[in-house]
Amino acid sequence: MSRPTYSEDEPGKKWDKCVTDAVLKTGGGVAIGAVCSLLFFSRKGWPLLFGGGFGVGMAYANCERALNNSLYGKDLVKSNKQVRF
Repeated sequence: MSRPTYSEDEPGKKWDKCVTDAVLKTGGGVAIGAVCSLLFFSRKGWPLLFGGGFGVGMAYANCERALNNSLYGKDLVKSNKQVRF
């Protein structure tokens, strides 16, 4: 038997997903930056920071969209109806 889900748990679940997404995207950006640093930029440090910054920015954008959609009740799928004037 499954446990009931409460509306109070939704923000916590979204924050957990945001933190996980931020860790994964930042780590992936740093890893790609490290590879680029080794192959193309003769072991400079800025590609790691650049890749990590991209990861943090992407995670922030995803998290902001997810939290704002749930805040304003926009989790519903939009229909493709055309509006005629």
